[in-house]
Amino acid sequence: MQTFEYVRATTVDEAVARVTADPTASYLAGGTTQIDLMKDGVLKPQRLIDITHLPLRGITQEAGVLRIGALTSMEEVIADPIVMHRLPIVHQALLLSASVQLRNMATIGGNLLQRTRCRYFRDPVCACNKREPASGCSAIQGFHRMHAILGTSPHCIATHASDLAVALIALDAVIHIRGIEGERTIPFANFHMLPGSTPQLEHVLSHGELITAVDVPFLPAGARSSYLKVRDRASYEFALASAAVALVMENDVIREVRLGLGGVATVPWRLYTAEDILLGARPDVNIFRTAAEAALVAATPIRDNAFKVELAKRTIIRALITTSEAEA
Repeated sequence: MQTFEYVRATTVDEAVARVTADPTASYLAGGTTQIDLMKDGVLKPQRLIDITHLPLRGITQEAGVLRIGALTSMEEVIADPIVMHRLPIVHQALLLSASVQLRNMATIGGNLLQRTRCRYFRDPVCACNKREPASGCSAIQGFHRMHAILGTSPHCIATHASDLAVALIALDAVIHIRGIEGERTIPFANFHMLPGSTPQLEHVLSHGELITAVDVPFLPAGARSSYLKVRDRASYEFALASAAVALVMENDVIREVRLGLGGVATVPWRLYTAEDILLGARPDVNIFRTAAEAALVAATPIRDNAFKVELAKRTIIRALITTSEAEA
């Protein structure tokens, strides 16, 4: 790890001003991924601005929305009774994300900005367009079992790692951002960027902009929701495929449906086409299978990750069955 200057910010405006003015500066919050990447030589900030003591922590309820401060830890959100009872999809996604030790350190804002778990990105010896633009992508020719089959490009096939993001894209969350020019909000679906020819650009934040909070709309009364994560082992492992499902049933008909897919895409993936198929239908395996097939039409698997196409379909179907049969 290279040497760096450490500065503790005392206000949000100070933190934003310091990072904006210095292209080599980065924010430091939980640091659960950032410090590892610095040790590996993947990230090389010359100045870290510590924001852990800023007033961006806490969970409040207002006008049908749960507002979560960006510095609220994952474990604090899991323990919140409103999240547990009104947003079980978020509770489950966080619970399955990491070990308790990491959840006590990791922040909500940091979770949404976490870098990919692609082994080639994390090894400076390997070519990686995300780490070093125009250097190539070792994953495409290398072993890529864990990599993406949706939203890929010839320049990058790295999956997005966040479980929480899959739930938030299904719930139409909104991100609050503070920058040197003031505040703005971004719909969650517009926050992360597809790799295209510029995989180093992962989100729409400008340098120095800071996530301050996330608004999560409550599901309608009587909604059912769940998060299903399929992985190689039951503890502390990233998803091979995951699905976030929320349903509103009326007279055994699907009146509202939200679907998010994880573990198989370069960004959190919303299944709008599958939602359209399910809306107004009676829940059964056949319609679930039709929706799952439609959700994976655009998949572009390669040698080692072709199994993810069928796995993703089965994950969607199983999540829909589980959720539709659950008590409202």
